[in-house]
Amino acid sequence: MGKLYVIATPIGNLGDITYRAIEILKKVNFIACEDTRRTMILLNHYGIKDKKLLSYYEPKESLQVPKILKLLEKEDVALVSDAGMPSISDPGYKLIKQCIQKNIPVEVIPGPSAVTTALVGSGLPTDRFLFVGFLPKKGLEGYLEELKTCTDTTIIAFESPNRILKTLEVMKKVFPPQTETCVARELTKIHEEYIRGSLEDVYNQLKERGEIKGEIVLLWRL
Repeated sequence: MGKLYVIATPIGNLGDITYRAIEILKKVNFIACEDTRRTMILLNHYGIKDKKLLSYYEPKESLQVPKILKLLEKEDVALVSDAGMPSISDPGYKLIKQCIQKNIPVEVIPGPSAVTTALVGSGLPTDRFLFVGFLPKKGLEGYLEELKTCTDTTIIAFESPNRILKTLEVMKKVFPPQTETCVARELTKIHEEYIRGSLEDVYNQLKERGEIKGEIVLLWRL
């Protein structure tokens, strides 16, 4: 029987990967990944060749899980996402759960995560935090109202650069203007940036910019 290796990959800077992750990627024959082009950039950077890449992204999970499970009967398989730790707001959970149910060994290779990177860099308290994934496109105000009960807790969410201003506008309706807030943008990349301050200040800073680019992690604490 093979083993499923769940491998964290860089969230931006290709240097942010562990020696153990590289060793395992070199060892396995099969790598399940979201975007084969993104994974090839990583493999080429480290001179890892002759791997069979299996497309494994959210709409295709139900189709690919049985195929990967069949491979795991005899072969080791590595599971990676486009960036960060698989199954953290990325595909992976369904495959991992099936492996556990079938007693297929699962080994997690820790590494980069936008969640913990943003949390530490935000300057907000790290003693208690709640990661809520991507914020809902519909019913956001009601969703945020429910989070008002999470006092003394740093909330972490993923948000699109196209929606961040609208999200902050809704937050201003729900939370006090002095709410401690941070927008972490383009983490580990050349244009990495943390915009910190009150909810009102962060909103005003971003509004003055016009176009906002890059992957965003939004954090706040009541």
